[in-house]
Amino acid sequence: MSLRLHLALAVIFLSLTMVSPAQTSSPGVEAKLDTIIQKLDQSQKTLDGVAAKVGTEAPTAEAAKPAAAASDFALKSDVETVQLNANYIWMILAGALVFVMQAGFAMVELGFARAKNSINIVMKNFLDFCISAIAFMFLGFGLMFGTSLSGWVGSDGFWLSTHAGDSPLWCFWFFQVVFAGTACTIVSGAMAERTKFVGYLIYAALLSAIIYPICGHWAWGSFAGSYGVGGEKGWLEAMGFIDFAGSTVVHSVGGACALAGIMVVGPRYGRFGKDGTPRLIAGHNIPLAALGVFLLWFGWFGFNAGSTLIANASIGRIAVNTTIAPAAGAIAAMISMWFVQGRPDVGITLNGSLGGAVGITACCSVLTPGSAFIVGIVAGILTTVATIAIERLQLDDAVGAIPVHLCNGWWGTLSVALFHENGFDPRMLGVQALGTLSISGSAFVVCFLIFKAVDMTIGLRASETEQVDGLDFAEHAANAYPDFQTTEQA
Repeated sequence: MSLRLHLALAVIFLSLTMVSPAQTSSPGVEAKLDTIIQKLDQSQKTLDGVAAKVGTEAPTAEAAKPAAAASDFALKSDVETVQLNANYIWMILAGALVFVMQAGFAMVELGFARAKNSINIVMKNFLDFCISAIAFMFLGFGLMFGTSLSGWVGSDGFWLSTHAGDSPLWCFWFFQVVFAGTACTIVSGAMAERTKFVGYLIYAALLSAIIYPICGHWAWGSFAGSYGVGGEKGWLEAMGFIDFAGSTVVHSVGGACALAGIMVVGPRYGRFGKDGTPRLIAGHNIPLAALGVFLLWFGWFGFNAGSTLIANASIGRIAVNTTIAPAAGAIAAMISMWFVQGRPDVGITLNGSLGGAVGITACCSVLTPGSAFIVGIVAGILTTVATIAIERLQLDDAVGAIPVHLCNGWWGTLSVALFHENGFDPRMLGVQALGTLSISGSAFVVCFLIFKAVDMTIGLRASETEQVDGLDFAEHAANAYPDFQTTEQA
């Protein structure tokens, strides 16, 4: 029997016992009884609704388990999706920072060179990236990250025409192409002011299409596996070689090619006397060179921290190390050259910071900031010593690219084993030495042959007359500063 019926009978019974027969038959009593019954009906409906709701929201423990599991899975899936999208955004942003380094290289070279070669330098820095992007798309990326042939070279992944528009591979490709452009443009500064434009462009195409990708495959061959291309390790990578962001793959390769280039093209006209005495050829705009160094340092945060390919807290210490090492390198280079020549030198100070940045590039993910400070100090001193040594060998490096990129590329790669946060490992040091020497040595030999072939066919070195007039006039029939009167001294 329902609650409503019980209550109704109780009320009727009480009403009949508490009133007289005359009262029970009156219309007022009947109306009150109807009102009471209606309220009881409403109360019963409310109770029925509450019971139904409780029955729906409070299932048994066994019935609740599948719903809870489904909810946890959906939450986990959402978190993973957000993380992946954050990773892709981080790769694009970091790649854009590295792209800014192209402007930094151009400003450094412009500042350290003479005004009459400014347009030629701008053209080389601009065109070498344009050529690198196309060559890397159609050939270089596949050689670097495609399915490995015994760890030596990639064999597929060319053209990339089969990948969907929303494939994460495009993010990875963009981040890699700016590295190829960086390796290519290092040579421009070292060979500035006496290298023919067409000969340089031929080098740029071959480096970005073949030399850099093959050397990169040895150390980074498996890195595109998560994005649907290749996945097999290069022969150095399989041995445990570590070059986190490219002290060897990018900077030593660029520096080795620069060394080959200046050996083939020779020094600038007037750089050394007949007895071999070096003569100063001053840059025309040192503030512009300083701006270029700031841009390079800024881009280096994307260069190093972006190499995680993951947007998480690990980028923090990498960014700190990328701050400490260049700062220590600048101070060490300034003090060491101050000791040698009796005054602080602006050029060596700027290059010291770049040397510290190159030095920390390979090891920034496995070092503490204290170790990064030591790496930067040594890099600054090494930059000074190497600059003096190259000049005494009568090699003309117009911007100091070889001390900065080649020497400190070696140093940074060895520092992975020397200062690893897990402790020193002699076997790792041997692998690191083998990796950096084999990659940079191979790049040097191949580039030397390329520059020799170019020099013997179409010509690589500008004539003395062209150098005196300036490559802006000789090769581009233009003047970078038409409204200014400049004074140039050899």
